[in-house]
Amino acid sequence: MDNMYEFILCIDNDDYKASLIVGKVYQRLSDPKAEEHSLVRVVDEDQTEPEGYLYPASMFVSIELPEVARQALMMSPA
Repeated sequence: MDNMYEFILCIDNDDYKASLIVGKVYQRLSDPKAEEHSLVRVVDEDQTEPEGYLYPASMFVSIELPEVARQALMMSPA
């Protein structure tokens, strides 16, 4: 990842329906150790853990956003 985070789109929330919303964009937080195990770290809908939670990477796809959208999402409370 080029920054501390990138943005990913949830495409599957099976077993995590209360924590993730299909079609929602989440910030992917940097966690190289988790990525070695095909996991991603995101701040989910619960938002009680600022360091985020781990989820299977297969539940998300990476997306590229225009800079204005990236800045708006970075400033939003999630």
